[in-house]
Amino acid sequence: MDREQEDMQFLGLFGIFLESYKIIFNFRTIFSKISLAFILPLSLIFLANIAISDSLSSEGAAYWLIVEFVYLTLFLVFSVLSTSAVVYTVASVFTDTGHDVTFGKVMRVVPMVWKRLIVTFLCAFLAIFLYVVVLGVPIYLWIVTTKHVYIATLVHFLAIGILYVMGLVYMTLVWQLAGVISVLEDIKGIKAMNKSKNLMQGKMWIAIIILFKLYFAVFGIRILFKSQVVHNGTFGVVGRFAFGFLCLLMIFSVFLFGFVIETVIYFVCKSYHHENIDKSSLSDLLEDYQGEYIPTKANDGQLEKLNV
Repeated sequence: MDREQEDMQFLGLFGIFLESYKIIFNFRTIFSKISLAFILPLSLIFLANIAISDSLSSEGAAYWLIVEFVYLTLFLVFSVLSTSAVVYTVASVFTDTGHDVTFGKVMRVVPMVWKRLIVTFLCAFLAIFLYVVVLGVPIYLWIVTTKHVYIATLVHFLAIGILYVMGLVYMTLVWQLAGVISVLEDIKGIKAMNKSKNLMQGKMWIAIIILFKLYFAVFGIRILFKSQVVHNGTFGVVGRFAFGFLCLLMIFSVFLFGFVIETVIYFVCKSYHHENIDKSSLSDLLEDYQGEYIPTKANDGQLEKLNV
């Protein structure tokens, strides 16, 4: 990584995007292989779910639930694979061993971290599900059952809606950073989420803006795919194929960029809190994943916190 560790804390919105782009561009060979193996299937699953869900809109709740269960399961599996592969690769870049990373090494890392990642992802999913059920459903019912809408009521709806969305965004950020932590540190589940929450303090607004940008991109791609591919579009069969390929390419790029950005944000937050990472310890952790390193201390293989 070109930038010194202590300087990472000064990266703003543009700096994080630029650093992520430079990592992908400079190590495009390994990222291309990771993308074809994991992120491309993830993108296809995402787009296929849009098309299938739309066609099942009149089939009843049972069919929809089955499709959503299969979709979420596949999406979770490939999200875990993509996260572990990308985080490991970016961390290798950080330790200046990125040029030594091969796709074979990445594939050997995945089985060693997938259990921690799944536990963390399931805990985060459960937390978000409870948040939606406990707060989202009552808010929705309150809105749809309100008969007389006045200006004051609209203001209340808007304020509560904004607060609800901000809470959902915050929980999503905690989830994503916790995934990175679960790969690079020997913690998982609630502990990883708590550490993510504490680590994100001070850089939360930058992370929120980045997440909104990525989600708006995903939302725009979803609308384009649904209007021009699923619903026949306005350019005929050739147009549907062209827009389908374009949407696949765009969602593919957004997913890859998002996974890299998550890891860069992790290092930015560590630097901001002066939790300087000993590159030799991190390198030992990555080598330990490959079976190339035998720890000599009880705390080897974990990131070392140096209070500055």
